[in-house]
Amino acid sequence: MTAALDAELQQLVGKSITDGGPNRAPDAVNQAMIRHWSAAFEDWNPVYTDPDVAARSRFGEIVAPPLMLQTWTMATPKITGMAERGGSPVEGGGAAVIAVLDEAGFVGTLASNSEFEIIRYLRVGDVVSGTTILESVSPQKQTRIGPGHFITWVTTYTDDNDDVVGRQTFRILKFRPEGLSS
Repeated sequence: MTAALDAELQQLVGKSITDGGPNRAPDAVNQAMIRHWSAAFEDWNPVYTDPDVAARSRFGEIVAPPLMLQTWTMATPKITGMAERGGSPVEGGGAAVIAVLDEAGFVGTLASNSEFEIIRYLRVGDVVSGTTILESVSPQKQTRIGPGHFITWVTTYTDDNDDVVGRQTFRILKFRPEGLSS
């Protein structure tokens, strides 16, 4: 089963995680969300919230905190039915790689790490889109929490001119919790 599963997983590498092309942000980068983010993370850098200071900075205007990059393209959560969706805040099909591993008994999910590459800071009014590609799936590994596969995907974020503004590499472990049969 492992060889067949590995072959099926490798067929997904290099393909889009989502159907329908890039995920376009529902809203443009805006001052209100920047302010809320800055307050939530207690990041008081004035280039995020003070127009006068931002105007005198290297940016010349208000910019968004760089790690907000993924925030702009996140789907609006739908609370109704969340339990029935296994805790997913959104409706619709998930990534095929996740479904394949879930079906094979690798039902546990553990976020491993996330890395950002910021090409440029976002400015108020920018509209961001993200395209996510499955970069790799590891062969089965034995971990302390059970056997599993490390999944890595890369989201490339662009503005309305199709200029790349950043990338996010995200890695999770999909594992079969010990005690479950194969």
